Amino acid sequence: MYRSIIALLLMCAQLSASSQQRIYLYPSEEGIVIRGFDTTAPYIDYYPSKNPSAGRTAVLICPGGGYQNLAWEKEGVLPARLFNENGMDAFVLRYRLNNPKQEGHRYPAQYNDVTTAIRIIRSRATEWGIDPDKTGVMGFSAGGHLASTAATIHQKGDPSAKDPLLRIDTRPSFAILIYPVITMDTSFGHRGSRNNLLGPKPDEALVQSLSTENRVNTATPPVFLVHADDDKGVPPMNSIVFYGALKKNNVKASMLIYDHGGHGFGMAPTDPLLSQWPMQVVQWLQRQGFR
Repeated sequence: MYRSIIALLLMCAQLSASSQQRIYLYPSEEGIVIRGFDTTAPYIDYYPSKNPSAGRTAVLICPGGGYQNLAWEKEGVLPARLFNENGMDAFVLRYRLNNPKQEGHRYPAQYNDVTTAIRIIRSRATEWGIDPDKTGVMGFSAGGHLASTAATIHQKGDPSAKDPLLRIDTRPSFAILIYPVITMDTSFGHRGSRNNLLGPKPDEALVQSLSTENRVNTATPPVFLVHADDDKGVPPMNSIVFYGALKKNNVKASMLIYDHGGHGFGMAPTDPLLSQWPMQVVQWLQRQGFR
C-alpha cells in the first residue's frame, strides 16, 4: 500500500518535472477576455529542449483552426516535441478566437497575441538559455496566416517605452508556414478564416492590408513553406503567391508542394512522403544557422 503511494508520488513528480510551463500573455484579463465566450486568457506553453547549451533556437508555434478553434495537439504539441528532439525550444500559442456569430475577437487581437508572445520570449531569453536573435514563428493554416502577419508586420522596439516589453522588436528571425492561409481575398482565400478575423463585411483596405503577400518586403525574415497540391480548403496558390513575393524582394525562401495531402495533414506520421517535411524544416533551420 505504502509502496504504491510512494511510486505514485514519484511518478507524479517526474511528470511535473518534464511538463511544460504555462505563461499568460497579459498581466490582467481586463479588455482581453470576453466573458461568456472565452474559456481562458491567451497564453504560451513552453516546451524546453534538453539541449544544455546556451543561445538555443526557439520556435513559437501557432496552431490552425480557421481563427475559430485550435488544433492544439496535432499542430502545436507534436511539432513542439519535434523541435525539442532536435535541440530547439518551442512555445505553443493559445491566441484569441472568434466564431461565425462574431461573439469573439477580431483583428488585431490575434496579431497582438503573437507579437506579445514574441516579446515575452525574448524578454526572458537569458533566463531560458534562448538566443533572442534565433526566435522564429511557425503556423499551420489560419495559424500560418497569423505567423505570416508577424513575419511581415513588424513593431520596432521603443527604447523609451515605460513597458519593458515594448522596448523589444517583434520581427521573428524566421517563419515556417504549413498550408497557410495567406490572402484575405475571396478568389482563393479561406472565407471562414477571413470572416472570423475581419468580420463578414470588412473594409477593402483592411482586406488588402491583411493579405500578407502584399506586406512582404526586404525586411521579411527567411521563410519555409509547405503545401499540398490537392488542398481544397486553402489552395496552394496561397503559398505560391507568398513565395513569389519573397523572391521578388530577395528574401531567402524554400517551398515544398506535395502532390497529395489535402488540408490539415499535420505531421503526417503515417504517410511515407508527407512525413518527410518536418525533418526538412529542421535541416533548413540548421542550414540557416538556427540550432
